[in-house]
Amino acid sequence: MSGKQIKLFLVEGTPGGLTTAEIPNWTGHVVTASRSDIAKLLSRDEAERTGVYFLLGSSELGETRCYIGEADVVRDRLKQHVKGKDFWDRVVVVTSKDANITKAHGRYLEARLIALVKQAGRVTVENSQAPDVPKLPEADVSDMNEFVAQLQIVLPVLGINAIRVKPSPKAPAEPQESPVFRLLNAKLGVDAQAQQVDGEFTVLAGSKIVAVFPPGSPKHSASTAKQHAARHAEFERLLADGSIVVEDGNGRVARDIVFTSPSAAGSVLQGRASCNGRIEWVASDGKTFGAWEKRGVD
Repeated sequence: MSGKQIKLFLVEGTPGGLTTAEIPNWTGHVVTASRSDIAKLLSRDEAERTGVYFLLGSSELGETRCYIGEADVVRDRLKQHVKGKDFWDRVVVVTSKDANITKAHGRYLEARLIALVKQAGRVTVENSQAPDVPKLPEADVSDMNEFVAQLQIVLPVLGINAIRVKPSPKAPAEPQESPVFRLLNAKLGVDAQAQQVDGEFTVLAGSKIVAVFPPGSPKHSASTAKQHAARHAEFERLLADGSIVVEDGNGRVARDIVFTSPSAAGSVLQGRASCNGRIEWVASDGKTFGAWEKRGVD
């Protein structure tokens, strides 16, 4: 796999301030800022261009909420959102260095990005409607699809995984893809499979899991109760969006699901507040996920 150079620039010299990102020979330009720095972003040239933007925030349980929009003049639309939307605390603006993105291109990008966010299933989409992808000339469609592909590389580097979709199963296996790990809990009827793909712990479609996430115990400590509530909320979210289905009293993973860690995956799939995923996920050769992680270290 060939490498990729991405140029990040900390505008104010601090990691929490305005940050720009570019890929050499790519016409796209990304700038991100916290809500408290929105005035600084709006004073920049990028804010005068046509482009798309992401508004990002977190729910009380830590789930990422995301709104995607487009505008002829990004500055004008963001000013409206400062007054009209309260959930977000971070903004990402995507424009073109050569200013060749038109209104039609912006609408195409908005529709494609909303579709990708829903396909990835990593965040809660705040858009009330999913616009149809508008028709563009064939050459423009090719250019915009390449633009989106580059954006799928840049955004995760900035810590934004909203449009990070798992590679197609038809694609060649990446060198960093792990063996398949299995989580068994016969008492609960759990028989799940997972892989570490592109640095992310991914539970595979078809895995058998609990059908109901049980309520927490009154004996739980405050910290355990809070973690149980968070895992329960994650289970219910995955059930609501179709990632988990329940049929004839049995739970099943309907499509590949990315979790923050093997422990988080094990907890949600077994209906528990906690799980030592590095021990409980085991490969066919008997090696635990934790042992696989340490390969080549000892």
